[in-house]
Amino acid sequence: MLFVQVCFICSVLFVAWSMSALLTKTGHGMIVEGHPDHEIWGRRLMASVPENETEEKNCSAPAIHEFPDDFFTNNERKSGAILLHIAAALYMFLALAITCDEYFVTSLEKICEKLDLSEDVAGATFMAAGSSAPELFASVIGVFITHGDVGVGTIVGSAVFNILCIIGVCGIFAGQVVMLTWWAVFRDSFYYILSVVALIAVSYCMCLLMSTCHDFKPSKAYSRGSVVMVDEIMNASPSKFRFPEAGLRVMVTSHFGPKTRLRMASRLIITERQKLVQAANGVETQVIDGKVEIENGNVPEDKPSEVVENDTISPFHIPRGIGSKFKWLISWPLLLLLFFTVPNCAKPRWEKYFMLSFILSTVWIAVFSYFMVWMVTIIGYTLGIPDVIMGITFLAAGTSVPDCIASLIVARQGLGDMAVSNTIGSNVFDILVGLGVPWAMQTMCVNYGSVVMINSQGLLYSVVLLLGSVALTVLGIHFNKWRLDLKLGVYVLVLYAVFLCFSIMIEYNVFTFVNLPMCMEE
Repeated sequence: MLFVQVCFICSVLFVAWSMSALLTKTGHGMIVEGHPDHEIWGRRLMASVPENETEEKNCSAPAIHEFPDDFFTNNERKSGAILLHIAAALYMFLALAITCDEYFVTSLEKICEKLDLSEDVAGATFMAAGSSAPELFASVIGVFITHGDVGVGTIVGSAVFNILCIIGVCGIFAGQVVMLTWWAVFRDSFYYILSVVALIAVSYCMCLLMSTCHDFKPSKAYSRGSVVMVDEIMNASPSKFRFPEAGLRVMVTSHFGPKTRLRMASRLIITERQKLVQAANGVETQVIDGKVEIENGNVPEDKPSEVVENDTISPFHIPRGIGSKFKWLISWPLLLLLFFTVPNCAKPRWEKYFMLSFILSTVWIAVFSYFMVWMVTIIGYTLGIPDVIMGITFLAAGTSVPDCIASLIVARQGLGDMAVSNTIGSNVFDILVGLGVPWAMQTMCVNYGSVVMINSQGLLYSVVLLLGSVALTVLGIHFNKWRLDLKLGVYVLVLYAVFLCFSIMIEYNVFTFVNLPMCMEE
């Protein structure tokens, strides 16, 4: 799966670069070198100069100057050094995935337990923040460091990726026709549309400032086959579990948010599958009625394996399998760094240090997010791709692909509602909190009464396209008779490709003027 994720993320970057190169050749380039004619862009940007005068500028300052100087010059990067930056960005995606999933989310679970929060409150607050931490920190960096559109672009791009690409992958690779509940899809889509409408209103105001300045009844045609349903596992399994296993089963209930349910269900499915493999290899396990039953959810419950403690994140434990060993070898520096700097509160001896784990993992997420945005900014500057396009494409795919894999796991088990609800419901947090928190901090705390400027007016059009993608997705699901299958998967993936093409063309001023080109300096 690691190889597939890397290939997919790189393919999204390749598409963005190819379209940028094509549009540049057709006269829509977004790079300005020297002092070309000011009037070709339709307006001028006024910038203050030392002698209290104004200087006419026809390009925007690149965000690369907000970061430390790179080790390579622009010509060296164009000669091949850019591949090192792409590799570094991919490695930061991996670092964020490990830190969030294995340390940050675990510490949030302990905080919710100590605060005695109800399941729905915990899922809607702390757990939602845990799964969306990379997007949130990318937005914070965009507001306070780069002062550009990379954070907003990441939020919008991640939202589109979730609603279109993840559903498409699940439909194509689920391996079966999965029935969906109309009420769950309609409910989540309704609240999501309200969030997008609020974002459109705010984006429009910012652009004005810049211009002036559950009842589920499955169809009879739906056949589960030998799919393991998580709800059946919960009902059929014995009631006595160790805390990690009991926690997994509780957190897939409807009381938790969709993103939490998705991740916990994928972990539960993997754990149960590992038990079946152990049983097949002769490992001692409890067998029901003399055989391993899957049809009715009677998954054998043996003494919980130490896999629950997730030895795969230990730098001193080599996992089995060639693929697992390769991923462990690549991740080893990260695993070693996190092992010695962040206490793993999932283990009993470190459980009481959950607040320290929360603080330290937050620090590492901020550090990794900074390096991630830094590398992506350098890549965009070198390839001549605007920051907002890098956010919509490369950053969005890199931060969302792990969730895509988790959605695919649960979709293959017949949990279509959980997979779709995750893609729709989690975006509400990204839009309202991922953008709202840094904007509120900047305008109310850091500089009271100030405004956060969106440099590109094209983002307003992208958000409108986002709203349209939600409507077209729900309509597609409706006309497909609420079935998640190959046909629906191909349909939404085509919509995703159309969104990327239109977003890139809008940012390159193909249809109308929306933003200034980027100043290129040697």
